[in-house]
Amino acid sequence: MSAIPNRRGGGDIAPTPQNTPANNAPISSRAQAPNIPDISEEDFDRAAAASLFAQNPKLVSMMQNKLQGLVGRSSGYVESLPAPVRKRVAGLKGVQKEHSKLEAEFQEEVLALEKKFFAKFTPLYEKRAKIVNGQSEPSEEDVKAGEEDEEEDEETEEAKAEADKKAEADGTTNQKGIPEFWLSAMKNSALAETITDRDEEALKHLTDVRMEYLDRPGFRLIFEFAENEFFSNKTMSKTYFYQEENGYGGDFIYDHAEGDKIEWKSGKDLTVKVESKKQRNKNTKQTRIVKKTIPTPSFFDFFNPAKPPGDDDEDIDEDLEAKLELDYQLGEDIKEKLIPRAIDWFTGEALQYEQGMDDFDEDEFEDEDDEDEDDEERDEDDEEDEDDEEDGSKPKQETAECKQS
Repeated sequence: MSAIPNRRGGGDIAPTPQNTPANNAPISSRAQAPNIPDISEEDFDRAAAASLFAQNPKLVSMMQNKLQGLVGRSSGYVESLPAPVRKRVAGLKGVQKEHSKLEAEFQEEVLALEKKFFAKFTPLYEKRAKIVNGQSEPSEEDVKAGEEDEEEDEETEEAKAEADKKAEADGTTNQKGIPEFWLSAMKNSALAETITDRDEEALKHLTDVRMEYLDRPGFRLIFEFAENEFFSNKTMSKTYFYQEENGYGGDFIYDHAEGDKIEWKSGKDLTVKVESKKQRNKNTKQTRIVKKTIPTPSFFDFFNPAKPPGDDDEDIDEDLEAKLELDYQLGEDIKEKLIPRAIDWFTGEALQYEQGMDDFDEDEFEDEDDEDEDDEERDEDDEEDEDDEEDGSKPKQETAECKQS
């Protein structure tokens, strides 16, 4: 099992809900160690071992698996204890099982509480969608509450005046809704690295991003699109499933994800590119154009996630593991950050919370060791000053300075 790393380090990070792993969900590769011949001890000097490992990565993998297999194994200490003590140890294990049952119950109730409040959030999300898509206007109370947080300065006022002039010139003063709302929000979030220039043209038609809980542990992300030239889907969904059994501590453990099939229109598939290559017949010298379809990175690969390794897979595919980890993290970011605070990502204000301590000047901080060294230097200087006062050199210097003044 390996923990999923967070790409963006540092800063104040939005709390992860209790019904998902506090540390990013572990994924089991269920790998078996490959068969490697035994190696005699005399061959294991440092240089030979380094050369051997470099030439045989499977050996490294085998040793890692062997070492990992030792984790959690008994050292024999408990078994060596007297029978009455072993009985008490077994009793504590029984107490711990009761604790684990309560932890699982706790997680279930937290999930129920999340669902309860999600039902309260939903009307607000629906209200947001109508404003974004020009189906309604915000109330005066909402506008006033939103403007309270805005910091006005001369530069901001000039920018607003310039934007109003441009809108009048372009004839977009009466434009409804907020154009490219979700595309802009996504480009300010962790999803930005997955969005290509080609994707942007399609994502301009994204009208809403929603989430819903499943009957079993897990959630579904739903992307709604207006009519466009790229695909015929009105919605695209992706579902994240958790394992049936809770993990250690009662947390739900991520298992796999499934996405909808995208119905691409002819020649508009953004996940591939077509390369043309000219070929010449050796006998007739005639030429022909051969077109080859090649996969190319795209945000829409999000709906075609990698499959976790099966029980029969022997080798650990690091690339596959990385894809699974990234896919899970993106799903969590959309669920926990993008959907709840879409307006903050659209304006870019959410980035302030993500950056956190990165905004501080490093020069304002110093290591504690440096402080200790400074204190020692100051102590030494004080001792030197005391010595000077004792031999009379210090007062003479002060007297000289007074005469010059």
